[in-house]
Amino acid sequence: MLRYLTAGESHGKCLVAIIEGFPSNVKIDIEKINKDLRRRQGGYGRGKRMEIEQDRIEILSGIRGGKTLGSPIAFQIENRDYANWKRYMNPIEVDEMEKKITKARPGHADLTGAFKYNFSDIRNVLERSSARETAARVAVGSMMKQLMENFGVEVISHVTSIGDVKLERKVEDIHEIRKADQSDLRCIDEKVEQKMKEAIDSAKEEGDSLGGIFDIYITGVPKGLGSYVQWDRKLDARLAYGLMSIQGMKGIEIGWGFENAQKRGSEVHDEIFYDAGRGFYRKTNRAGGIEGGMSNGETIVIRCAMKPIPTLYKPLKSVDIESKEISYAAVERSDVCAVPAASVVGEMVAITVVAEEFLRKTGGDSLEEIEERWKKFK
Repeated sequence: MLRYLTAGESHGKCLVAIIEGFPSNVKIDIEKINKDLRRRQGGYGRGKRMEIEQDRIEILSGIRGGKTLGSPIAFQIENRDYANWKRYMNPIEVDEMEKKITKARPGHADLTGAFKYNFSDIRNVLERSSARETAARVAVGSMMKQLMENFGVEVISHVTSIGDVKLERKVEDIHEIRKADQSDLRCIDEKVEQKMKEAIDSAKEEGDSLGGIFDIYITGVPKGLGSYVQWDRKLDARLAYGLMSIQGMKGIEIGWGFENAQKRGSEVHDEIFYDAGRGFYRKTNRAGGIEGGMSNGETIVIRCAMKPIPTLYKPLKSVDIESKEISYAAVERSDVCAVPAASVVGEMVAITVVAEEFLRKTGGDSLEEIEERWKKFK
């Protein structure tokens, strides 16, 4: 069984993760992981912290000579900003008062988290609930991506809207979507990208923030991942679960999702064809590659909606949890827009789910054993 855990605070010493169940003898390119970490840090509208961190992974166990051992993989990503926060985030002794936060931000975990864990200092909540944690998940996903490359599975994404600026056309050309990394906003249309930048600039001037939508595409996924026999084994449910766990996500759509709900069945369902050379196939993919909780061999298409970042430089009204007086929310260093970064995180979370289901189907402790079972499965 493949699983992982992450730990670490936003301004703590580092982020760490442990991956269990990763097969042996898989070549891992550390620089590919660092490249994905850089992709997560990019994007127009990011804050100054991205200039400080320059994330890089340090493997602690589970990999030797560039290949996985089958034992738990442990790694860390140093928080370079910790040097500026050591007084306040040291695990043993801290200055508790200077960086104490008592004014919760609307839309954040602040208030409910403080109630749940009985904190008088909201910093204890925001340090872990911060999207900084996604750096560890990107590193995990990057390893999963390298595993799945052995079987012809690829994951890509692109941003389709920032605020009310949208890419109006549907994009189905995978080659076109691959160009997203060439854009500051991971948008494949230069004219739309420019309008998005203008919207971000306007929000920044007003001390506000913007959300948006991005699409994820997973190609080469074989038929039969996931299952219809139990609710918690459905592939679309597991993808939605994973993607909704990303900070700021408020909506997940598989295929044409909500648009399909407004049409008749004859306009929605993908007709089935057969060819001796390619087997069963569809000419359309409105289902987004998943039917009955299982992959059907078509490209998996997922759309994710991210809300605007809750930290505003022109803060909203709140209540001080100590004095109970009406005030304005706390302000932490933050981004104006992080949708491009979220699309990279989304890729890695999605490919991790697919890798988990792939290993559940093919089994095996080593890459060679999985490859043999893969041949029979195909």
